[in-house]
Amino acid sequence: MMLKSVTESFAKVIHGLQVGHLTDRVIQRSKRMVLDALGVGLLGTSTEVFHKASGYSKIYSSNVSSTVWGQPELRLPPTYAAFVNGVAIHSMDFDDTWHPATHPSGAVLPVLMALSEALPPSPKYSGLDLLLAFNVGIEVQGRLLRFSKEACDIPKRFHPPSVVGTLGSAAAASKFFGLSVTECQEALAIAVSHAGAPMANAATQTKPLHMGNAARHGLEAAFLAMLGLQGNKRILDSETGFGAFYANYSPKVLPDLDSHTWLLEKQDVAFKRFPAHLATHWVADTAASVRRHLVTDKAPLPIDRIERIVLRIPDVQYVNRPLPKSEHEARHSFQYVACVMLLDGVITVPAFHKRQIDRPQVRELLGKVELEHPQDNLPNFNTLYCEMSVALKDGAVFTERSDTFYGHWRKPLSQKDLQEKFRANSCRTLSCHAVERLIEIVENLEDLEDCSVLTTLLKETSPPKIASKSIQHLTVPSYNLSYGLTTSK
Repeated sequence: MMLKSVTESFAKVIHGLQVGHLTDRVIQRSKRMVLDALGVGLLGTSTEVFHKASGYSKIYSSNVSSTVWGQPELRLPPTYAAFVNGVAIHSMDFDDTWHPATHPSGAVLPVLMALSEALPPSPKYSGLDLLLAFNVGIEVQGRLLRFSKEACDIPKRFHPPSVVGTLGSAAAASKFFGLSVTECQEALAIAVSHAGAPMANAATQTKPLHMGNAARHGLEAAFLAMLGLQGNKRILDSETGFGAFYANYSPKVLPDLDSHTWLLEKQDVAFKRFPAHLATHWVADTAASVRRHLVTDKAPLPIDRIERIVLRIPDVQYVNRPLPKSEHEARHSFQYVACVMLLDGVITVPAFHKRQIDRPQVRELLGKVELEHPQDNLPNFNTLYCEMSVALKDGAVFTERSDTFYGHWRKPLSQKDLQEKFRANSCRTLSCHAVERLIEIVENLEDLEDCSVLTTLLKETSPPKIASKSIQHLTVPSYNLSYGLTTSK
């Protein structure tokens, strides 16, 4: 008997996985991912990049349409609703992060939410149907990332959501559509030709488009496969296929369904407490510890006494930004996050606004920061650490180190704090009733009979005078969105 291809094995797993394969741990972890992605997506609807992406998408129309979250007056074709909601999720770099490195939820959830209301109302799609398709999309991403050593580290060439996220989206949509094994195989092939975006656009308004495009293109791939479009049936087996994105590509046939285990069962995700690149969260944790040596009670940071600040972190060039000029650069700056935590003792959503970045005290502190890259500190979210030394002009030196921050998979956010993050992210867009109902429904998602209820709630907005305000003018509760959460698991 001829050994089946890697691509065929993926197609068989996508087609064959059923609700009965879901475990309690996978259900609980994926529900947390759904809640967090909804919250950061709702917050993201206030951003400039979201408004540009949604404004562009308005040129498209269709008899079939889906909701843009928090925008009851705006409906788009399912592919473009998935696009703009995906952009919103990643617009602040506030979404979940997995290992090997990617943001898994943002490319998958918008697709399933769009389809849940765009497909015919009969049969209804249940919460378990959504959870199954969501986890299929997450699983495909994780399996693909494990085919290359390069993919285990913080990326240097391609932004992972644009690569594996596109195939995760295609897999989730294929599962939701109920495509055949052959159609699933074709959807993966088509998706590969849509995949890939360079890391050079990190820290720009274009980076969130990577997530939106992954959602849209994966859904388009599934639509085209359903219509009979064909591609290379061994697309995942070849170095000139999916292997073109990664060095040392070594794909393996997936285990049969009777021995399937979910990667999410073994590897949880990280949830962020402030909207910036995950590696900066180690920096913030360390800076908070150093600050306690420098500041007593509510006294200001003695900037004039500081001689220099040394950060010992991995060599990640796109997060090395000594003088960030925009919110997107600040979210990708080891230096900026260190200085803000030292100066303010807290990091909130408004900390990345232009007027905060341009504060004279921040610019003065940034001029004192130096980076060092110890050889043992590798660019890997599972092993990296941050060490910070602050030297004063009187000769005193204070050094602290963080190996794990609260929110990392080794020290996960409590359910209470995850829900508080969701409330803070969504309360300026949705009504209080909708916010609390979404928390309740997602908490019991496996019992939901019709998951289109979720999109109905995502249209129940706050009064216009609140919902229309720009986030630049909001005072965000520091407990909910700041680095200063004190609860631990």
